[in-house]
Amino acid sequence: MKRTLNEEDDFGFSLVSEQELKAHEELLRKKVEEQTIVVQKTTSDAQTKLEGLRGMIMPLLNNLSKDPEKTYILWPDRAVKIQAFIKKVNDYVEND
Repeated sequence: MKRTLNEEDDFGFSLVSEQELKAHEELLRKKVEEQTIVVQKTTSDAQTKLEGLRGMIMPLLNNLSKDPEKTYILWPDRAVKIQAFIKKVNDYVEND
């Protein structure tokens, strides 16, 4: 069976002028710039959050690592203090 040219088999593209192409390229360039700014801000915000979390956690870890030759750690009211710290971390992470 011989196939004939069918106008519906155009692969979904159309021709545009150079002016239309440049306008489309400019629109895409602006969208990329906008998204780049959003990504940079998000990255900066995430880095700030990570540094803040480090600042909260490192004192705890440093304190726990003091006097490693001692077998036991005396930590009165630790459940209350740990729950307060968990709340502090969660509040920090969830608030912008």
